[in-house]
Amino acid sequence: MTSTPKTAAETFAPGLFAGRTVLVTGGGRGIGRATALGFAELGASVAIAARDAENLERTLHDLHDIGRPATSFVTDIRNTESVEALREHVIGEFGKLDFLINNAGGQFPARPSQISDRGFRAVVDLNLHGTWNMMSRFVPDLIAAGDGSVVNIVHNQVGERGAPLFIHSGAARAGVVNLTRTAALYLAHRGVTVNALAPGPVDTQGFREEEVANISPDVAAYTQRIINDTPIRRLQSPEETAAHILFLCSPAARSITGQLLVADAGNAMGNQNAVYDPMMEW
Repeated sequence: MTSTPKTAAETFAPGLFAGRTVLVTGGGRGIGRATALGFAELGASVAIAARDAENLERTLHDLHDIGRPATSFVTDIRNTESVEALREHVIGEFGKLDFLINNAGGQFPARPSQISDRGFRAVVDLNLHGTWNMMSRFVPDLIAAGDGSVVNIVHNQVGERGAPLFIHSGAARAGVVNLTRTAALYLAHRGVTVNALAPGPVDTQGFREEEVANISPDVAAYTQRIINDTPIRRLQSPEETAAHILFLCSPAARSITGQLLVADAGNAMGNQNAVYDPMMEW
């Protein structure tokens, strides 16, 4: 089996993003952290944003170790004023923005009958409205810089079938996909590509402790069930998911826009209902 990349430098040319700037939301851990580090390894100046200051500080320390300009800002993407303050900070720090990676999001597993109106709205607000908040504030900066990209991280549950226990998140993420495609129509002639990335199960703290742990008390056993149902028989790493994001921002992807890249380790071809069968009651 081909090994997965540990660093962006193993896959991409050195200095690929020299002179470019990127903002990664949810940048304190998991996919966001790996993406931020990947951009820095390839020469970019990096801004990270999230709600957790402690995670941001750890990632910022590692970005500084790489030796690239980097900054962090505590942000709630659901809040308009918070996002506007983030924009002032990033543009004030770097003067421009080339790439926007909308990675922040979240959900909780629950059967439809267990989801309150408030819970449904909360997931839609975070994943869909939060993404819109970021795009509406930062797209003018991407247009001004030219030759940039937006990558919106969704989930493989927005494919051709639904995802038991995540009906609220699936609805929100599907909205993000259409937001992506429509924005791509507006921005293509301005030199800005807009794409969505749908990874499968990624081996992160959030996946194990916040999703799987809320489905089954035996995290290890349930995670193994998911792995057994994934054709490549493993979870994806944050670094290889970051590599997909880096590709979508690279010169090799300049003619790719308005697309949903499903890079889910073949998970969508697996028997998803076998994994979730005990929870299939409405």
